[in-house]
Amino acid sequence: MFDHPVPTERARELVRGGFDPYVHAAPDFAPRRITDLELAERCLELGLAGFALTSHYTATAERAAVVNAAAGASLAVGTIVLNHAVGGLNATAVEVAALQGARIVWLPTVSATGEFAKVDAADSNGNAPVWVRFERELRAAGATPAPVPVLDEEGAPLPELLAVLGVVARRGLVLATGHLSRVETFAVVDAAAAAGVETIVVTNPEFPSHKLSPDDQVALAERGALFQRALTTPYTGKCTWDELFAATRAVGAARTVWGSDLGQVFNPPVEDGLALLADRFLDAGFSEEEIRIMAVENTRRLAGV
Repeated sequence: MFDHPVPTERARELVRGGFDPYVHAAPDFAPRRITDLELAERCLELGLAGFALTSHYTATAERAAVVNAAAGASLAVGTIVLNHAVGGLNATAVEVAALQGARIVWLPTVSATGEFAKVDAADSNGNAPVWVRFERELRAAGATPAPVPVLDEEGAPLPELLAVLGVVARRGLVLATGHLSRVETFAVVDAAAAAGVETIVVTNPEFPSHKLSPDDQVALAERGALFQRALTTPYTGKCTWDELFAATRAVGAARTVWGSDLGQVFNPPVEDGLALLADRFLDAGFSEEEIRIMAVENTRRLAGV
């Protein structure tokens, strides 16, 4: 087992009541550090509000319903990620997920055009996401996943994207931008706002494949976007902590929402994610009030709590 830092009691208390909108738990396509039900138990023990089940390949609303029934509390939230495995920009799948209780709709991640093109070149034994190896296994097995574009050749939103945004707006769901490129992200944020989507989240803006500068983030914040910053990105060396802090200061705590992106067997326990972020941000000079906004107030907004 890997050695990881343990959150301070001060940090655990600051994030009490927080919700983790970005976790990868078992069952999943790869081994995970914890199961859905085990994570629910840990949330109850630590006073956390719960978590959103994120899968790159399947919708999770049914899993969330089972977890909540077993736990006797509303802790798990379902999501759908619009990768090739669920039909890409599939408005019908989004409608069904919403009817099943899903809360968050992610645009493509592993099937985003930029990510898809980089899979073959990535070092699956290096500092690469877990899904890279799985994508290669799918291709080797003849499953032939395909990229999922969101814009046409002129840079305009595809009709399929507009149909998805219509469902998200009508159902009051949260839209997450996934692993879209800079150009795609700006176009999607504008299209989502025009469609009436109330909560638009730019996900993991420090991740190398779709990194956004602080200036870009300020411009998107002015359009109403929130920014979901993940523990794993600086923790695994995909960006520096100073980069994370600088971007957060640029847009402010009110536009920042935390998520752990944990669940990998080699990373810290999922239930420690928000508190570990709190410790690092405290050390960087952020106030307790700012941390409560990013770890609790804004995460609960995504959960609909």
